[in-house]
Amino acid sequence: MKTLGIHHITAIVGKAQENVDFYAGILGLRLIKKTVNFDDPGTYHLYFGDKGGKPGTVITFFPWNNARKGQIGGGQVGVTTYAVPTGALPFWEKRLAKFDIPFSKENRFGETYLQFTDYHGLILEIVEREAGEITEWSHGEVTPDVGIKGFGGAILFSTNPTETIQAVQEVMGLEKVGEEGDLVRFRSTADIGNIIDIKQSPVSRGEMGIGTVHHIAWRAENRENLVEWQEHVKNNNHYVTEVKDRNYFNAIYYREQGEILFEIATDTPGFAVDEAVEELGTAIKLPENYEARREELVAGLDPVTVRNLD
Repeated sequence: MKTLGIHHITAIVGKAQENVDFYAGILGLRLIKKTVNFDDPGTYHLYFGDKGGKPGTVITFFPWNNARKGQIGGGQVGVTTYAVPTGALPFWEKRLAKFDIPFSKENRFGETYLQFTDYHGLILEIVEREAGEITEWSHGEVTPDVGIKGFGGAILFSTNPTETIQAVQEVMGLEKVGEEGDLVRFRSTADIGNIIDIKQSPVSRGEMGIGTVHHIAWRAENRENLVEWQEHVKNNNHYVTEVKDRNYFNAIYYREQGEILFEIATDTPGFAVDEAVEELGTAIKLPENYEARREELVAGLDPVTVRNLD
């Protein structure tokens, strides 16, 4: 079995408005869904992506105001990479400087990356890529000709890189395409969210908290395909969860033996299942089992606004 690539990435951050300001206001992504953490409904689950929340473009967050600061390390996505159109890096250098966000230039596998951190400590990168559809979303000065297309990929930090490489290659079905320094590179068949670099040296275990990635999710076609993935993961000697209904996709989870939490999520039904594409992210949406508690739950959430910071 072969996944098409990254479905979404989910991280833990601090104040919700700071999170919205960074990913919508500065990076120019669209806030496509305001809901709650289905397992902890007292906190938001915020989703950002392209205009319609296409798989491979979506980053999601659990904003926890009072959580402790995490430590990036083994068992986590260490770096999240975004892809922009060819020729867009100078725009992003100027934009990061405009908002006083320090960045460095990194080179690997023949590509130049702008590396920086968000307000809460997550390590991000921007790289130019020819592949991938130009975004249809604009926000402030971030227009489609320079805007983020979606994920370029990620760098995985593992406590047991041999096992993580085995999971990415043999369980998820990505193809090894190169090695450089301490990194080994894998590619999926999609044109976005398709490049995974794995650090080959073991990394001491990270600590979950603000500024760390909670999990990386891979793409499955639909629920029927997800059940096939569930059996496939079991047959590769991993404990895997039951299928969970996340409203916008169905999902299963397993922790590979390098300690990174992997999710496999369906492309369907998508984010327009409970609000029109034109209205995505404008209302707080709750799963049906929490609707009876709407007043209580919404009262406990800090209001957030998508602001034009330009």
